[in-house]
Amino acid sequence: MSNNTNLFITNINDILKWSRASSLWTMSFGLACCAIEMMGAFASKYDLDRFGSFTRSSPRQSDLIIISGTVTFKMMEPIKNLYNQMPSPKYVISMGSCSNCGGPYFNYGYHVLKGVNKIIPVDIYVQGCPPRPEALIDAIISLQKKIKK
Repeated sequence: MSNNTNLFITNINDILKWSRASSLWTMSFGLACCAIEMMGAFASKYDLDRFGSFTRSSPRQSDLIIISGTVTFKMMEPIKNLYNQMPSPKYVISMGSCSNCGGPYFNYGYHVLKGVNKIIPVDIYVQGCPPRPEALIDAIISLQKKIKK
């Protein structure tokens, strides 16, 4: 029997932050062409599972929603309902030019919301039209850093 004992000292808030950042459950929800890139990020080549981000089909089991694609006025209410059904703490990533600011439809599209931040709060914005899967991976890593702070 050895006298070496392992001692781990921390507080409960650090453990909660670490566990929230290390297990982001993403709602599988896509709107347009950016959703194809999001699916590519979750597929085998990039494999977001190794970052602790798993997709769920229910908003009640998710703590992250990725708004990927064009948000039309018709989709405003369903997006708000999904966001409101998510348990707290909840996080939002806006992926692509269309969900960030209306994209190419900004000036001439009467049916497009000029940014998803008009209806729900956004934590991280991903640039591009459509953004590459690497950009989404970088956004998830940035969100994990933000949660740990």
